[in-house]
Amino acid sequence: MSKPWFLYVLECSDGSLYTGITVDVEKRFSAHASGKGARYTRSRPPRRILAVTQHEDRSSASRAEHAVKKLTLEKKRIFCKENPYETPHEKSP
Repeated sequence: MSKPWFLYVLECSDGSLYTGITVDVEKRFSAHASGKGARYTRSRPPRRILAVTQHEDRSSASRAEHAVKKLTLEKKRIFCKENPYETPHEKSP
């Protein structure tokens, strides 16, 4: 069984949202925050992780990423409220 993939949405310093996929959300956020992530987040450093959804493989995560990227900003914010990110210490047992 392979590792799950995650779709994540970041809030950037200018208020914009960045959507991506990864197998390790915390590590990827650190890469974005240090300027080693995507070109978009190099010029708009991320403030925080707003949303995360888990997917069984890269293909389904990529499809979900494509669908979220097509949403309007308002609908992306609704998506984030419906799928809030919980840090590992916040997760319920």
